[in-house]
Amino acid sequence: MGLTEWAYGLSETMLSEPLPRRWAHSLGVAKRARSLSPILGDDAELLEAAAVLHDVGYSPAIATTGFHPLDGARFLRDQERADERVVRLVAHHSCALLEAEERGLRQELEDEFQLERPDLVDALLYCDMTTTPDGTQTTPTERLDEIVRRYGPDTIVGRFIQRAAPEIHAAADRVGKRLAQASTSDQPM
Repeated sequence: MGLTEWAYGLSETMLSEPLPRRWAHSLGVAKRARSLSPILGDDAELLEAAAVLHDVGYSPAIATTGFHPLDGARFLRDQERADERVVRLVAHHSCALLEAEERGLRQELEDEFQLERPDLVDALLYCDMTTTPDGTQTTPTERLDEIVRRYGPDTIVGRFIQRAAPEIHAAADRVGKRLAQASTSDQPM
C-alpha cells in the first residue's frame, strides 16, 4: 500500500464519522496539495499524505491534550509508526508553534518534533489556509476571517490565528510565487 493510500484510509477512519466536516476539509486540503505537484517534485506524495492527515488529532479517539497538531503527531508516531516527515508536517502545520505557545505546549512540541523543510511547511500551510471547513477553495484572508469568527477573537485559537496572520500571508505568497515561476517555465518558447 502506498503512502497516500494509507493516509487517506487512516484519515477517513479517524474523521469521517465523528467529524464529517473536518473530513471534508481534510479532503479539500489534500486536493490543494495535489495541485502543488509542479513545485513539489519527489515530495508531492509526502505532502498529500500530510495534508489529508493534518487534522487527524481532532479525532475524539485520540484527542488527549486538546491541541490537535500534537495529538495527531503523537498518534501517527507512536501508534501508526508513520513516516517521520509526515509526522513532522502534521506536528507543525499552519504555525502550530504559535498556538502551542498560547496553550503552554510550545516546549513539548519543539522537544518532540523537529521542523520539516521550510518549503514543505509553507506548502502545507498554504493548502490548509486556502481551504474552507467544507473543503472548498478560498483565500488566506477569507480563511483567517472565518477562523476568527468561528472561534472568537479572544479565544486561544482566535488570538493565535491573529498573531499568525502575517506568516500565513507570507507563506501563501511564497507558494504562489513558486507556482507562478513553475507555470512560466512550462510555457513554450
